[in-house]
Amino acid sequence: MAAQIIGFDDKNQRISTQVLLQQIYHSLEAGETEFEVLSSGHHNIGGPLWTEDGSPLKFTVKNPGQRVGSFGLDGTEIVVEGSACADAGWLNAGATLVIKGDGGDTTAHCAAGGKIYVAGRVGVRSGALMKHDPAYEPPQFWVLKNTGSFSFEFMGGGIAVICGYGREYLDSVLGDRSCVGMVGGTIYLRGPVSGLSDDVWLLDLDEADRSFLAEQMPVFLDKIERPELLEKLTHFAQWRKIVAKTLEERKHHSRPTMREFRREKWVEGGIFGDVVRDDYAQVAGLVNSGDDRLKVPHWQDKRYAAPCQASCPSAIPTQERIKLLRQGKVKESLELVLNYSPFPGSVCGEVCPNLCMDACTRRQLDHPVAMKELGRLSLDAAAPTAKPDSGKTVAVIGGGPGGLAAAWKLRLLGHRVIVYEADKEVGGKLMQVIPDERLPRQVLRTEIERIKAMGVEIHVGTLVDAPLFEKLHAENDAVVIASGAHNPVVIPFPGHERMLKGLDFLKAVNAGRKPKVGERVVVIGAGNAGMDVCLGAYAMDAKQVTAIDVQRPAAYPNEIEHVQALGGKILWPFFTEKITDKGVLGKDGRLLEADTVIIAIGERPDLSFVPREWLSDKGMMAVDGCGQAVKAPGVFAIGDTIQPGLLTHAIGNGTEAAESIDTFLAGGELAAKKKPEMIPQSCLSKELFRPRNRGRFCVTDAMDETNRCLSCGTCRDCSMCLEACPEGAIRRIEMADGGYEYVSDDHLCIGCGLCAGICPCGIWAMELMV
Repeated sequence: MAAQIIGFDDKNQRISTQVLLQQIYHSLEAGETEFEVLSSGHHNIGGPLWTEDGSPLKFTVKNPGQRVGSFGLDGTEIVVEGSACADAGWLNAGATLVIKGDGGDTTAHCAAGGKIYVAGRVGVRSGALMKHDPAYEPPQFWVLKNTGSFSFEFMGGGIAVICGYGREYLDSVLGDRSCVGMVGGTIYLRGPVSGLSDDVWLLDLDEADRSFLAEQMPVFLDKIERPELLEKLTHFAQWRKIVAKTLEERKHHSRPTMREFRREKWVEGGIFGDVVRDDYAQVAGLVNSGDDRLKVPHWQDKRYAAPCQASCPSAIPTQERIKLLRQGKVKESLELVLNYSPFPGSVCGEVCPNLCMDACTRRQLDHPVAMKELGRLSLDAAAPTAKPDSGKTVAVIGGGPGGLAAAWKLRLLGHRVIVYEADKEVGGKLMQVIPDERLPRQVLRTEIERIKAMGVEIHVGTLVDAPLFEKLHAENDAVVIASGAHNPVVIPFPGHERMLKGLDFLKAVNAGRKPKVGERVVVIGAGNAGMDVCLGAYAMDAKQVTAIDVQRPAAYPNEIEHVQALGGKILWPFFTEKITDKGVLGKDGRLLEADTVIIAIGERPDLSFVPREWLSDKGMMAVDGCGQAVKAPGVFAIGDTIQPGLLTHAIGNGTEAAESIDTFLAGGELAAKKKPEMIPQSCLSKELFRPRNRGRFCVTDAMDETNRCLSCGTCRDCSMCLEACPEGAIRRIEMADGGYEYVSDDHLCIGCGLCAGICPCGIWAMELMV
């Protein structure tokens, strides 16, 4: 029989919360584990409490005050007969809290564990600051009806389910301004929603989501004694989910950093650049050598990466391949890039935004080195020789650029690789989405054939679901998850059902299905994907295409120029109010007339085939610094399955993951690969290079770029330092492997710094004597 705890004394006067809690503590010490509490607004009933032997505790409470179930621990169940006041389940750490009526304001506030079930509605700021410690199960917060405004502010983790039962008439079952500052967790909801924060995405459910709701919904309804609603609430077509945007998805690309502003806009060369200058050429006092020098030179070939290499997501050392071309080693140069990417022609030569060119030191003189033309040189290059077969097998899920890059590198390292692709052919978005005019299909197919000829096994038309994934995981020595992001994000504007999804539209265009569009097309989203949609719309005979965005378009300038050359318009900032049969209505009252509206603001991955606990709070694969799944050794994830990025990010991830897998298969200890440090511009002597073609620049022969490249950070063997040294202290030494190095004789060197001053590539550095 349950212990009776009464909130009144013999004179029917309300006792204090402290006295009531003391009664609970005494009963608990006496061995009681079940309690019936008749409260009168008493606070903090239900936790944090525990028994010495771990026996579970149960509280049945009537008329509780604030913070019922606060700090509740695992093994405690609190059932509220009726409604609860504010802060119910506050900082819940594992308890099960059932509220058979409504919850007050800030229900489940800061919850970090356990389950909270509410049979009615909850007040403002409910679910705010929910969080998840990965060492424990995520907290769950279930509400039958709706929440008040400002719900799920700064949510950092956990799972919330808002059923919206009987609330179809509301503007939003989440109230106003929900999810502000949300950075993690998942919110499942049924019913209307509006006024969401810009910090989140509203998405359709995937199979894993439906499985979770189907499994847990009966538990919730049984707890609140409403099992008759099961059929109604498991029509999952009515459900959607909310997840937080990643850091990359929140970034605004148009605003320079403070460092960029200070170094490039405020004072050239830095804040003291006009008054502090040291060319290392002046020597004060006596001319000394040996240990008496103030500074000594160090030859630091490849100590730093060139700006092109440091900025390339695939880390391709262009300065190295140009150096090989300069030495006449054409074959070696063209094959070098294939150690970093199997797509030098398709990606580097055609569709890459070429961040390397934006960073190229040469652009400070005239024009950046022609990276696209250099990439195309390797289109027909033979594959490098693979290492002997290791006897290990790796499964790669996804035949997009990242998956194929991983497969390519793994095959080069001597492993058997089997790629599983859901589409009818590999290539991912390179094949499915990018228009022919940006990427000629024959170029891509040439490079895919080179991958196949290398011995990579490919199974197309194979959708990996949970059972197949378990099989692959069991039968292979390692698995790479490279399934990409193919679930388009849709903002729930009123009338959003009228919109086409950009990714689906582009796939239809590239598949030759010729989707119909009207003469006037509005594209919501002015990123690179948005520009591809604009091109696709014109290819489908649109007469006028307008791309809109809430901020400065994130697309690269050349892609915007391409669309504008066709007559397309880019409009920003434009804030969409709703989609009507006439077009897109802005919040400022402007109407953009449109026959067709297409949204292209990003995609999210479908990872429903892996165990849910492998995922981060943002629904991405949770990986360590080596790309290995935190909870699954031997399983690696790359590309958009871990964070949104460019094609070159996926390729770089794939190559790095392959190297980590190679170490893993050999039984070695994995270590995160460090990003190469870019050479400081102050180390380079740009004045030694003459600008040319400052007007109209045209590359007639990519091989001629050997003369324009500054070879930043990599010695070009020009011997200028050797010839300029006044003391003859520098020597060039031939190495047994055909390489070379320059050395300075301490007995002759006087530390004048002429070698560092004249080196065009920043190889010599003067350092203080220790």
